Amino acid sequence: MAKDCSFDVVSEFDRQELVNAVDQTKRDISSRFDLKDSNSTVDLDADKAITITTSDNMKLKNIVDILQSKMVKRNLSIKILDPTPIENALGGNVKQVFNLKKGLNQELAKKITAEIKNSKLKVQASIQGDQIRVTGKSKDDLQDVIKLLRSKEDDFEIPLQFVNYR
Repeated sequence: MAKDCSFDVVSEFDRQELVNAVDQTKRDISSRFDLKDSNSTVDLDADKAITITTSDNMKLKNIVDILQSKMVKRNLSIKILDPTPIENALGGNVKQVFNLKKGLNQELAKKITAEIKNSKLKVQASIQGDQIRVTGKSKDDLQDVIKLLRSKEDDFEIPLQFVNYR
């Protein structure tokens, strides 16, 4: 009797790397000439959102660019950032909140499961909470599923990771 192999499709990010990217962004803001005295702040709110407050839209755009470059250097996908519209804050400042995406929502999980089933590979995909378990008899089929999902990663609005490969 052959043992089934499996892996999980998840969407997560390394919290510590995100904290480091935010800290490096704060350091850059305090040392850059154009941002030094702008009363700009970047706050990470309990793994749910990043809030950026500064004096005008141009500085906000610069800070977002700095944050994104720090995230990319730390192997964090910028797809985890879900920007809200720019708001006016106290004292004539502007503020933007970036919600952090973590986990697969039900709609996206169904889309990924349908993609796997349409591939005609001999695997089963089942939604388990905020992740998808893919099982099959052949490890080669599982690797083909990973290849398929990586090739279509631009269609999904969040980054995918493949864990618990057994």
